[in-house]
Order: sequence, then C-alpha cells, then structure tokens
Amino acid sequence: MNFKETLFKAVNSKTVQGILIANIFALLVIGIQSALIPNESGTLVFSEFVIIPMLMGMITAWYWKDIRIKGKQITGYSILNGFIAILMSFFFLGEGFICLLIVSPLIFGFIISGAFIGRAVFDRKNQTLNISVLSLLLGIFIVDSLSDHYHENMVSDEILINSGPEEVWQHVVAFDPIAEKENYWLFKIGMPSPMATMVSEHKLGANRKCIFSNGYVFDEKIVKFDINKNLIFDIIDQPKDPEIMGHIDIKKGEFILRDNGNGTTTLIGNSWYKLRVFPTWYYDLWAESITRNVHFRVMEHIKFLSEK
Repeated sequence: MNFKETLFKAVNSKTVQGILIANIFALLVIGIQSALIPNESGTLVFSEFVIIPMLMGMITAWYWKDIRIKGKQITGYSILNGFIAILMSFFFLGEGFICLLIVSPLIFGFIISGAFIGRAVFDRKNQTLNISVLSLLLGIFIVDSLSDHYHENMVSDEILINSGPEEVWQHVVAFDPIAEKENYWLFKIGMPSPMATMVSEHKLGANRKCIFSNGYVFDEKIVKFDINKNLIFDIIDQPKDPEIMGHIDIKKGEFILRDNGNGTTTLIGNSWYKLRVFPTWYYDLWAESITRNVHFRVMEHIKFLSEK
C-alpha cells in the first residue's frame, strides 16, 4: 500500500474522522464565542475547559458508535484527541507550554469522560435523548459564557527566622538577587521565579519593583511602611504572557514581622490575587501552589540574608 492509499484510508477512517471533526468543532466554537462575546478581560471560563472537551468526546463517540471499539481503545484515542487539541491551542490560540501543561489534565479528563458518556447515550439509539443531552451541554456553555466570573483569594505563609525584626526588616523592603537554585518543579521547567526587589526610597509611597528570572518586572507602590513590623504594597503594573501570569492578577502583597521576644522573628507573607481562569476548584489549586512557592523562595532568601 503506497502513501496516497494509506492517507486516503486514514482520512476515511471513522476513528480519524471523529478526532478531526471534534477538533474543528472546538476551534469553530471558540472562534464564534470570541466573535460574538468580546472578552477584553481575558477571562477563560468553565465551559472552555469542561463543556467543550466533553462535547469533543461525544462527537468522537458518535463517529465510533458503529465500529465497536473497546474501552481501552476509547481511552487511547481520546488521549490522542486531547494531544491534538493541546497542539492546536498552542499554534492557534497562542497558549504557552506551562499553561497547556496545567490545563492538560482537564482536557484529557473531560474528553475521555465525554467519549464514554457519548457511547452510553448513543448505544441507546434514542434520538430524543441524544438531542436533550447535547442541548443541555450547549445551553450550559452559552449561559456560562454570558455570565460574570469573579474570584479573589488570599494566600498566607510564614517562616521562623533566627534574627530580630530590625535585621529582618532590612531585607524585607528590598533584597539582593537570589542565588539559590529553584526547587519548585514549575520554576525548574521555565516558569518565572522571583529573583530580586528594588525600592526607590525606604518610606511610605515609594516605588518598589519585584524582578523575576526572565526579566519580568512587577511594579509596586508601598502603601504601609511600619518599620520593623509591617510592609504592604499594591501591584500597579504586572506583565502579561501566555503562561500563568496572563491568567492571574496579583492585587497586593504584605510582609508582617512578628517579634517572638527571644531573638527570633516570625515572617508572614500574604498575597492577594484575582483569578481569571475557571473552574476555580481546579485552577485555584495551581494558583495557591505557585503563590506559596513564590512566598517561600523569597522568604527563605530573607531568612538566609538575616541569619548571616
């Protein structure tokens, strides 16, 4: 069999057709959604990561309903379907590698779920049921796309430092570049990590900059300057990129220095952020993990400098 015959056979295969049509459907729906529902805030909603993958799985199940493939094959083909969807997101939607890595469990999980749900529904050969299920999913997608989405969270962490507040404070307001290697796996594979901070003046209202490993800069303004006790800064400008930085807005940060009365200080780091990607039950796990690891990278460095 030559290449043309092999290609012709593949294109006419119900297995391949299901995967191709499912991905074309997803691109069309996202394109129509973008055209009809402008999204200036860049918010990515629940339906884009749950309903669309489920519908993709159900589309493949409809194409596969007459070829009686087994459960393991459905799972394998659905994973292939998910890989193609992720590649298309990279090339056509401009999403970054780490962002796609984070979203991939949702994509794979709901494509596989949709394929098995579709098989169960289509095996009943009930046209009314088929239409009802698909209409319900499309209805959820439309309502979700038109609804407002808002989620803010605060993450707090603390560390014990064997120095008094006066020494710790010197490294809280601004600190020299971090030389330690990253130990958080997302930082190791390319996610920007905090490297240094600079401040225009040591006083209330001063400008502060948090510099990340790839050159990204968060511009901050000091809104509380209680020497040796409390530093609060608002984020006034932050970078946007295809990775997680483009889907979360950091609102403000805080350091609290608690004098333990025995020559040690408990340093508390707080961050407030607004999430612009949903469902929150999934993405907030990632946002909290990333925020905590930013906290500890900075606070471990402050501890190192304060205890020298």
